[in-house]
Amino acid sequence: MRVAFASDDENETTRAVVAALVEDGHAVVRPDKAESWPDLGRFVGRAVVEGRADYGVVMCWTGTGTAIAANKVPGVRAALAWDPWIARGARLWNDANVLAMSLKRLAPDVAVEVLRAFLATSGPDPDEAANIAAIENVAET
Repeated sequence: MRVAFASDDENETTRAVVAALVEDGHAVVRPDKAESWPDLGRFVGRAVVEGRADYGVVMCWTGTGTAIAANKVPGVRAALAWDPWIARGARLWNDANVLAMSLKRLAPDVAVEVLRAFLATSGPDPDEAANIAAIENVAET
């Protein structure tokens, strides 16, 4: 699987996430240069919707800013998750295609658990199809 990854800082947590992606056999798509968190969120979002990556992972101090930036890209459904249950639910019930995490508040092992839960969830719950489709029309109603 190809996973776009970007973070606006580097620490033990971000390094653990990248190492887990590589260890699990994923190709990691990263920006060529360091950029601001809005640009990084946009980079990951575009990589996913343009098909250069299957999923995306964004990290900033809280995870919120990069999630908001990624969500500005049409077709992105970025979800901020801090535990595996939230990450799994974001895939199942919201068909999230970008995972956002805090690089300051998550311990490396927890961030890796969240990442793996997100990527291991194969797809959305069919019972949520109508709700997921409605997400695309929220701005129109």
